[in-house]
Amino acid sequence: MEEKKFDLNSIIGFVLIFGILIWIMYQNQPSEKEIAAEKAKKELVAKQEAQAQADKTKTAVLPVTAATPGDTVQLAQLQKTLGGFAYSATLPTAKEGFTTLENDKIKLKIANKGGYIVEATLKEFKRFEKNSGQLVELIKDNNSNLNIQLQTTDNRTLNSKDLFFEPTLTKNGSDQILTMRLKAGANEFLEYKYVLKSNEYLVGFDIRSQGLNKVLNSSKPLDLVWDLKTYRNEKSISYENRYAQIEYEYGDKKYSSVSQTGQGKEETPEKVSYVAFKQHFFTTILSTEKPFEKSRLQSDDLVKDEKIDTVFTKQFKATVPLAFSNGEVDYKMSLYFGPADYKILKSYDKNFEKIIPLGWGIFGWINKWIFIPLFGFLASFIPYGIAIIIFTIIIKIAMSPITYKSFLSQAKMKVLRPEITELGEKFKKDPMKKQQETMKLYNKAGVNPMAGCIPALIQLPFMYASFQFFPSAFELRQKSFLWADDLSSFDAVVKLPFHIPLYGDHISLFPILAAVAIFFYMKMTSGDQQMAAPQQEGMPDMAKMMKIMIYVSPLMMLIFFNSYGAGLSLYNFISNLITIGIMFVIKNYIVDTDKIHAQIQENKLKEPKKQSKFQQRLQEVMEQQEATKKQNKK
Repeated sequence: MEEKKFDLNSIIGFVLIFGILIWIMYQNQPSEKEIAAEKAKKELVAKQEAQAQADKTKTAVLPVTAATPGDTVQLAQLQKTLGGFAYSATLPTAKEGFTTLENDKIKLKIANKGGYIVEATLKEFKRFEKNSGQLVELIKDNNSNLNIQLQTTDNRTLNSKDLFFEPTLTKNGSDQILTMRLKAGANEFLEYKYVLKSNEYLVGFDIRSQGLNKVLNSSKPLDLVWDLKTYRNEKSISYENRYAQIEYEYGDKKYSSVSQTGQGKEETPEKVSYVAFKQHFFTTILSTEKPFEKSRLQSDDLVKDEKIDTVFTKQFKATVPLAFSNGEVDYKMSLYFGPADYKILKSYDKNFEKIIPLGWGIFGWINKWIFIPLFGFLASFIPYGIAIIIFTIIIKIAMSPITYKSFLSQAKMKVLRPEITELGEKFKKDPMKKQQETMKLYNKAGVNPMAGCIPALIQLPFMYASFQFFPSAFELRQKSFLWADDLSSFDAVVKLPFHIPLYGDHISLFPILAAVAIFFYMKMTSGDQQMAAPQQEGMPDMAKMMKIMIYVSPLMMLIFFNSYGAGLSLYNFISNLITIGIMFVIKNYIVDTDKIHAQIQENKLKEPKKQSKFQQRLQEVMEQQEATKKQNKK
């Protein structure tokens, strides 16, 4: 091969191109005059924005300094824009101000303007990690609004969020009661009533009107619009965003949700009794004693690129009608700000626990009646990582009889394989006859070819239930075990300087261990499965498929579980490790293939067992196909 040499012409070309690029960059640089002009322009825009904000603030507080409730001239001027609610703008509280409600669990800040909660802080939980120093704040910095569109009798449309409410804070024992009134007169008002009890996440929230039958147009309901832009609170953006969605209860205790991903997802359910803006481990819920007749629920995904630091995950919005009764509105509701913890939500007896994704049908039943009580009991007195291990051991031991049945069936099929192979050779040119003779052999030997599948199918619901249980287990949040500092998130042991598609920018260790355990388990059992299931005419080659799955399954575990919670990966690792041990004991110390062979030979000498209905039906189908085949040949 000819040795490559430096091409002088190429070098000169690259130097010229580089020089041209430098010259272009230099020529395109703005002059000092242009830079000064641009700076002056930006300063002017900033000054104008600041002045506009100052004017807005000045307008908002003008009634306080320029008028009193008795100033009829000023009141008349305000009525031109605010109509019947001009009275509220003349009160001393018609200015920017806040009232705080606080107990051991939560801290709420309610604004005079709009009368709604502008800050909701959970005092017991930290963002991202245990020692981050940042409390979980569900509402802050204008990420949420609660507004009622007020249609007045003089054809005005006002927004409650732009009007000033009058706050009154009282106490009833340990209960804090805050009434926020948007007044149209001394005794005419729209009222928000907040009641915060000690040691509770649930806040009483009532909306009612008094004396507004001549102020508000009651021919159609008022629209209550509630929206929330959810802050990211966990390490894994993708993992948290996957479980963030709108959940709701409607009709006769029916339950549904708005899609987790995508833009502009919308549902319009009727008779809604609660709406939950659910994040992964925290939720905000608006519930009502009198169901909303028809609602509009919208969800938008705000995560555009998971590789960058994301502040928000979802944009949620609920529009619900407040119906009039005798010219007034009166709704007794509640607001929940707290953890999406199954036990806490269930304690309120409002079906809030349904927002936890435990799976449908039998999967949810397994989680509700087996996994949650068992794991809760274990975690009540031992560390969470150890609790997962003991929990897994108990589940696998309970399932061991099913594992034994499955392996026993495989062993019986393995003993019969030589005779099945012989039938295959004998009836090589007649697949139908081969199937019939094979079924006769199974019946004569007392072997059910489906016996190995049924135990495996029984185990599947438990496996799927675990995939729903661990990501939803609030108890695991920020609980450490070995090198994992948070069992509810990934256990990164290496931080990568780049991002790998589908994998991430880190390496988690528990998924690697789980993948290794799956590999050895499949390697251990694949040979027996291949021996137990001979190749059937016209069917896929299971031996080749099993060889592929030995490598595909661990690879999928590595890729998809890298950003999953460490608790789930730990469960899968221990589960497969225990299964390997159980299979080893069964194979080497319990199941005796010589005894199985002797038993099968003894069964052959006996009168064949009566075929099951399934076997009879299968036999009839094969005989019909055989008869049709012979008829076609004539």
